[in-house]
Amino acid sequence: MNNILGKYNLNKNSQPNQQHTNNGQTQLFWEQINNPQYWINLLNTVVSNIIKLILLSIVFWLLYKLGKRFVSRISQNLQHNETSSNRTRTIATLTQNIYFYFLAFIYIYMALSILGAPVGTLITGAGIFSLALGLGAQGFVSDVVTGFFILVEQQFDVGDSVTVGDISGTVTYIGLRTTQIRSGDGTLNYVPNRNITIVKNLSRGNMTTFINLQLFPHTDVKAVTKVLSQVNQKLTPEDPDLVSAPHLLGPTDVQNGLLIYQIQIDTRNGAQLIVKRKFLEAYLTALQAAQIALPENKLDLTQ
Repeated sequence: MNNILGKYNLNKNSQPNQQHTNNGQTQLFWEQINNPQYWINLLNTVVSNIIKLILLSIVFWLLYKLGKRFVSRISQNLQHNETSSNRTRTIATLTQNIYFYFLAFIYIYMALSILGAPVGTLITGAGIFSLALGLGAQGFVSDVVTGFFILVEQQFDVGDSVTVGDISGTVTYIGLRTTQIRSGDGTLNYVPNRNITIVKNLSRGNMTTFINLQLFPHTDVKAVTKVLSQVNQKLTPEDPDLVSAPHLLGPTDVQNGLLIYQIQIDTRNGAQLIVKRKFLEAYLTALQAAQIALPENKLDLTQ
């Protein structure tokens, strides 16, 4: 009971002291308000800060323009060096954005410092927020970083025939987050860049394809070679996609009791399938016209 009364008396005695403190603060505030020098100092501070912000804005605007012009000049030089225009534009845009965000961060930091804001406390809070955001955006960051190196290392360009994992087709778009690949059946595949680990680029340099003809073991190989050579002499000058005349490699294997006669064809990239179909049709037609018997089982065109 005595403890309760003691606390009550203490609170009762402290209330006049708090009221006296509040009255003193209120009186000091009104004294400052009524003092002309207070308003003069406040006006000088505001004008000084505004002038500093204007000068700071002009300096950073000039820095941004100079950096943008520098990046544009570099991108023009890359285009003159026959670099892919899509890659050049993407790299230039990425560089400009990184440079802009870097300047914006420094500008905001210096502006807050001029205004007297607690920049250290704000940066600490922003760091915690950025950490939480970064943990949830790891995939996005991985896509951007991988996309950047795909562009810089020139792994593939728009129009290239590529194989990424189990997806094969023609590249239609290269971005910092995703790559678009259109398959042969018309399907448009959106591939996150972080999933691109191994790329088979079929459009870099000349391509080699093989035709495997299945013959009966008792077939006259010399007669087959003569017929195929006549086809090559006729079609080779007519096909601009051929790098060289097809090479008749001859019998290479025996599978399921049948003789495998192989032809190697070197073509320009992207034309290997078209040329392969054209010569295969001509070979079969010529062999049938020469009355050379062929097995009736299906030919393996996937090799």
